[in-house]
Amino acid sequence: MSNSKVSISEKIGYGLGDAASSMFWKIFSMYLMIFYTDVFGLAPAVVGTLFLITRIWDSFFDPLVGILGDRTTTKWGKFRPYLLWVAIPFAVIGVLTFYVPDFDAKGKIVYAYITYSLMMMVYSLINVPYASLLGVMSSDRKDRNSLSSYRMIFAFGGSLLALWLLEPLIKYFGGDMNAPQGWFWAIVVFGIITTLFFWGCFFLTKERIQPVNEQNNLKEDLKDLWKNKPWWILLGAGVGALVFNSVRDGAAVYYFKYYFENQSTFSLFGMENTPTSLYLVLGQAANIIGVIAVTPIANKIGKKTTFLFAMLTAAVLSVFFFYLDRQNLWLTMTLQALISMCAGSIFPLIWSMYADSADYSEYTQGRRATGLVFSASSMSQKLGWTIGGSLTGWLLAIYGFQANVAQTEGALHGIKLMLSIFPGIAAVISVLFIFFYPLNDEKLTEIEQELNARRANNSTLEN
Repeated sequence: MSNSKVSISEKIGYGLGDAASSMFWKIFSMYLMIFYTDVFGLAPAVVGTLFLITRIWDSFFDPLVGILGDRTTTKWGKFRPYLLWVAIPFAVIGVLTFYVPDFDAKGKIVYAYITYSLMMMVYSLINVPYASLLGVMSSDRKDRNSLSSYRMIFAFGGSLLALWLLEPLIKYFGGDMNAPQGWFWAIVVFGIITTLFFWGCFFLTKERIQPVNEQNNLKEDLKDLWKNKPWWILLGAGVGALVFNSVRDGAAVYYFKYYFENQSTFSLFGMENTPTSLYLVLGQAANIIGVIAVTPIANKIGKKTTFLFAMLTAAVLSVFFFYLDRQNLWLTMTLQALISMCAGSIFPLIWSMYADSADYSEYTQGRRATGLVFSASSMSQKLGWTIGGSLTGWLLAIYGFQANVAQTEGALHGIKLMLSIFPGIAAVISVLFIFFYPLNDEKLTEIEQELNARRANNSTLEN
C-alpha cells in the first residue's frame, strides 16, 4: 500500500466527480417535481408516489452496487472503472428523463416510472463507487477531511453552474419554462459536461488503500455493518439532513413561482435570471462558503460538535423563515444564505465520518468492506431524498396545489411550511441522532494508529 499524500491535482480530480453527479442531483431536487407537474402534466400526488416507489427500490439497489464494487478487480482499481464505464449511460438516461413523449396520461406515467427508475439506478452505479473512492485514496484523517471539502466545493460548484444556466438554457432552446424542447436540449448540454467531468475524475485519481485481509464473504460483511454503531447513527443523521434539504429544495421553485410576487428578471453574470434563480444560486454559493469554512472548524473543535452546531442553527433559522412575507426579498435571500451555509457545511463532515466508520469496522472486526459501508451510506441519502421528495408531492396535494393556476391561500400556506417549519423538524431529528455519535478525535487517532501499524506489519510479512 502506498501511503503518499494526496496531491492538489488529485483532490481537484476527485472533486470533478461530484461536480458531475451534483449537477443532475440538484436539477432533480429543485426542478424535477415542477417539471413533472407543470411541463410533463402529472398530478403532484402521482409524482410523490413515483418518487417513493422508484427511490425506495433504488435505495436498496445502492448496497448491491457497493457489494459489486468491493468485488471488482481491474488494473484501475475497484471503484475508478465505474467512472469510465457509466459516464455516458448516466448522461443519456438523464436526457431521456426530461423528454416529454407524445403519450396519453397513462403512457406518460409508465414512461416516467421507467426513465426515472433507470436514472436512479445508473446514478447509483456511478455515484456509489465514486463515494467509496474516498475510503481508498488515503488513510490520513486530515487528507480525508480535505478530500471531502474539495468534493463538496466542487459539488456545490457544479450545482451552482446547473442552477445558473438551467433556466436561461431552457428559455434559449424553448422560449419559456413550460416548453418541453427547452428542457430536453438544456439537459443534453449538462449531459455532455457530466461525461467530461466523470472522465476527468477517473484519470486524475488513484486508489491506494488495500484492506489488511482481503475477504469477500458477503454474510460477514453484512454482519460487520450490523455491528457498526457509528454507521447506524450516521444513517439516522443523514436521513434527517437529506429530508431537510430535499423538502426545502423541492418547494423552492413553487414558492417563487406561485407565492412570491416580484418575478422581474435581472442580469446575473450575463444571463437573464429571476428571483428564483437568485435564490437557488445564492444557496449554492453559500453552500460553498460553508464547505470551505467547515474543515478548519472541524479540525479545531471536532466533526461531531461542528455538525451539531450547524444543523441546530439551520433549524432555528428555518423557523424564522416562516414569518417572512412576500415583500421581504432581501431578508429572504439573507436567510437563504445563512441556512445554506449551515446545511452545506455538514456534507463534507458526514462523508468523512462515513470513512471513519469504515475504519471503525476494520478496527473492531478485523475486516473492511469500504464499498458496502459507502453504498449503505448512499442508501441513507437516497432514503432521506425519497422521504423528502415524496412528502413534497403529497403535501402539495394535501394543501390543494393545482399546476399553472393562481393558488388558494391554503396551498400558499403549505408551500411556506415546506420552506420553513417542516425542514426545521427534520434538522432537529438529525441533531438528535448525531448527539450520540461515539467517534471523537481521540478515538479516531487511536484507530488510525492501530490500522497503520497493522498495514505496516502486513506489508512486512508479504515482503
